[in-house]
Amino acid sequence: MEKWLDEWLPIFGVEHDCILSKQGDVTIAYKVNLPEIFTLSTEDYDNLHHAWIRGLKTLPKHTVFHKQDWFLQKKYVPPLTGNTPSYLNKASAKHFAGRLFLDHSCYLFLTKKADGRKISTSLFSNIIRKSIVPELTLKEEFLTDFQDICGQFKQIIEATGLVRLNRLKGEELMSQRRSLGVVEQYCSLSEKADEFLMKDISTEGGLHIGDKQCMLFSLGDAIDLPHLCGSRLTYDKYSTDRTKFSIGFATPLGLLLPCNHLYNQFIFIDDGQQTINQMEKKRLRLQSLSAYSRENAIARDATNDFLNEAIGEQRLPVKAHFNVMLWSRDDKELKELKNLASASFAQMDAAAKEETVGAPQIYWAGIPGNSADFPMNDSFDTFAEQASCFLNAETNYRSAPPESGIRFCDRISGKPVYIDMFDEPRKIGWTSNMGLLCAGSSGGGKSMTVNHILRSLYDQGAHCLIVDIGGSYRALCELFNGYYFTYDEKSPISFNPFYLADGMTLDTEKKESLKSLLVALWKQENESFYRAEYVALSNALQGYYSKLAKNEDIFPCFNTFYEYLEGEYRDILITHRVKDKDFDVDNFLYVLRPYYKGNEFDFLLNATENLDLLNQQFTVYELDNLKDHNILFSVVTLILVESFVSKMRKLKGIRKVLIIDEAWKAITKSGMAEFLKYAFKTIRKYNGIPGVITQELDDLVSSEIIKDAIINNADIKILLSMKKFMNKFDKLQTTLGMSDKAKSILLSVNQDEREVFIDLGGQHCKVFKNELSPHEYFAFTTDGKERVKVLEYAERYGSMEAGIDELVKERA
Repeated sequence: MEKWLDEWLPIFGVEHDCILSKQGDVTIAYKVNLPEIFTLSTEDYDNLHHAWIRGLKTLPKHTVFHKQDWFLQKKYVPPLTGNTPSYLNKASAKHFAGRLFLDHSCYLFLTKKADGRKISTSLFSNIIRKSIVPELTLKEEFLTDFQDICGQFKQIIEATGLVRLNRLKGEELMSQRRSLGVVEQYCSLSEKADEFLMKDISTEGGLHIGDKQCMLFSLGDAIDLPHLCGSRLTYDKYSTDRTKFSIGFATPLGLLLPCNHLYNQFIFIDDGQQTINQMEKKRLRLQSLSAYSRENAIARDATNDFLNEAIGEQRLPVKAHFNVMLWSRDDKELKELKNLASASFAQMDAAAKEETVGAPQIYWAGIPGNSADFPMNDSFDTFAEQASCFLNAETNYRSAPPESGIRFCDRISGKPVYIDMFDEPRKIGWTSNMGLLCAGSSGGGKSMTVNHILRSLYDQGAHCLIVDIGGSYRALCELFNGYYFTYDEKSPISFNPFYLADGMTLDTEKKESLKSLLVALWKQENESFYRAEYVALSNALQGYYSKLAKNEDIFPCFNTFYEYLEGEYRDILITHRVKDKDFDVDNFLYVLRPYYKGNEFDFLLNATENLDLLNQQFTVYELDNLKDHNILFSVVTLILVESFVSKMRKLKGIRKVLIIDEAWKAITKSGMAEFLKYAFKTIRKYNGIPGVITQELDDLVSSEIIKDAIINNADIKILLSMKKFMNKFDKLQTTLGMSDKAKSILLSVNQDEREVFIDLGGQHCKVFKNELSPHEYFAFTTDGKERVKVLEYAERYGSMEAGIDELVKERA
């Protein structure tokens, strides 16, 4: 017989943001923000578990705690941004578009039963009889008192700092013209927020909602429960011989169950004293019958243990029920879902019952606001401590806005998520600086990860300067039309520190940097530099640039500066009566002559291209062939330091990034070491990000420069697989100031899955997958053979984009 849903729906309406049932029950609803999966320690699980227990004990008798977790399979849709997407962003969006993931949302319904309400059972449920509005009047004090108690409950749960409860308003509870409310969403099992099609509910031949056939698996009998339960489980996949990785006890029924499903958790708080009295009667009855049956004797002992625990340890007796509902439109898929559900319950050492006859009543009681009508014959007696173990404790990774985050992927489905490593953590108070340290073993993917981070920061408008050994950023630099400085015999490295970009003048900072360069070329470290020489060089630079301003035909470079010193400036020195002991211009010109045209290093300071270092957004200094050449190395380091400091001070409001990748020879030089100390302590004030990358464990532990200047000022740590260092990890843990929780999470990193560990100020740590699209992979690859092939294809097909496109086609 067909019936209209509005006549039989047990919900009367919504008033004062509360759901009112036709039996007079009042429900206050919350949207629950749970902690992210794979981020909690054993202590976190215990704290959250105890908070649920304390919260349950604040609720008055005849209250129903109903937590409802939705897990819906959805396809990933790349975010829309206002800017035109870059080449790699387009490739990334295409690669990840349509990827399936479980979208999780969690609701909590606290229901106060109406006074004098009869207990519902499978035979006495409002799904099989038309509800009649009771003859009662809800007093204002009743609602106010219940709201106050729910407010106390909320404060207790949120005090953990792990969970947030947001009260649902009336428009979120009941459907509006353009949005589904939680009641209709449940009744129709809608998988989309804009799915406004009304659906039939049928109980013939099983539970059907629209074209979906549903299966319901329940834990409603003590015999089906695991022998032991707790706040957490050990997750073997991410555990090691030295660490145990924890997940929530009920997580196998949550995000680890990879299909559309609902997890309903009911805890019924009735009159505790009345429950104990009933148990006492049951114990006496079983005592009388124990002589006739061993089963009765065992039941008597179990009841006695329950009573002893309730009274001796002041436990809160409750009734509980937990169920998982799955659905599909395909009969074959239903068999697979049944196997998945059974396996998930087995991970908890539980044996769920597949509901058939009782499924409609249990489903009906799951309607938000109707939990007071749950058939109590499908619940079991327990305590709040045990019942709380079965509450789902975790949700998906959260994502920052794409415009301020770096894209990684979650560990379960590979869904792209964005993490803001630099701004949001400082606002929250997790970090106090933006220093970055990236470490991992050789071949672990450090440079690939940093390539990806730099690409994201570049797209967000940052200026990036990289000091590299090994050519890890060549392809990315060409892709961005950046400046790539390297040295070989055919094309030696070349700069022009004398060039001023359009709109620039010879300010004090530029003059000081040029003087520092000239002095470094002229004097050895143990030679003195006098005040008169300082003034003479300052005047020389001022006169040279005054001459350039009058004669635009002169190209600014070291050659023309040298000629100015040989000619006009000699006359100026004579006019000012400058003696050789004050400034020996002949000695200066003789020492610097190798850098003048026609001499050994004439290429170094006379570049005619790649001139505008200040406004170039992406610059790489590749030092592999320079690290053992004292003269060239000194000049290059001075120029790159001056370049970054100039960006720092002059590019206001723009983010600046300095990355030192494996350049230990550079770091050990005194001048560079001092600059790094300065950078890690200072450039955050100029919206700057300093970063160092290393693969050697001993580099972190033994280098005083790294240990004192970098680690202590690097609140952002990106670490790759450390399993090969497991036996000597304690020393590294101490050096990095890492907690046991962070250690457990770090050692779960799987190098084969391209996973990375990110620690923000020691306050928040998480593991992500660094999955790349094929185009990104070829742009970032550091494999020697692949890197050469990428550069060959770029030259053959005319551009880096065209070369990468061809490589992707070949690999497809």
